[in-house]
Amino acid sequence: MNGSNIAIITGGTGAVGRALVPLLVQRNFKLGITYIVPEQAAMLEAELDLPEDQLILRRVDAVDASATEDFFKETVETFGGLNVLVSLVGGWAGGRDVHETDDVRFDRMLDLNLRSAFNAVRAGIPYMRDQDWGRIVMLGSRQAVDPPAGQAAYNIAKAGVAALGKSVAREMSDTNVTCNVLLPSVIDTQRTREALPYADYVDWPKPDEIANVIDFLTGHRSAVIDGAQIPVWGAAEF
Repeated sequence: MNGSNIAIITGGTGAVGRALVPLLVQRNFKLGITYIVPEQAAMLEAELDLPEDQLILRRVDAVDASATEDFFKETVETFGGLNVLVSLVGGWAGGRDVHETDDVRFDRMLDLNLRSAFNAVRAGIPYMRDQDWGRIVMLGSRQAVDPPAGQAAYNIAKAGVAALGKSVAREMSDTNVTCNVLLPSVIDTQRTREALPYADYVDWPKPDEIANVIDFLTGHRSAVIDGAQIPVWGAAEF
């Protein structure tokens, strides 16, 4: 491992990312963060108030493999390496059983949840393999292992993320690079409360609770955890 802490967080301006980033800043990480929503990026940048030599914040379509690779290259060339990759890009769409799922919805769920993670991991692995140290964490879903009816496309995409994490861990087993996938239930954010106004959200995991787990998995003490699919849903019912 080189002497710097350098992390890339894709989708890092969302609720979990905004909870995680301050924890990494406390550990003196230099950060490359992607976003889609400009207002979220401006809010995070204002909250962090980091110098330019510690933060790269770019609007990147995570489904675009070339744009993702360019961002990774820029971050590595600017900061001098890559130690941590956290893939947080994702999205949910329910309300359809398998026989009701059209190609547009299916492709959208695969792109947002699986292709985005695949593009990020594929771009980051060579840098971590070269330095023989790294931590990869991806955000999966409880629905990958406990799929409910009515959201087939999302379930399938998140199951793919879980399989991707296991595949990467096996492929990198000869290195000091680990790869793990978190499986949250519905996360307690303002957006999910608005989408599910009648749900009882008291037991939903909070963004900061998930961020604390990610923070641990990105450090040296987590070396023995590799290829895991880690439940982070607490007492949530779904």
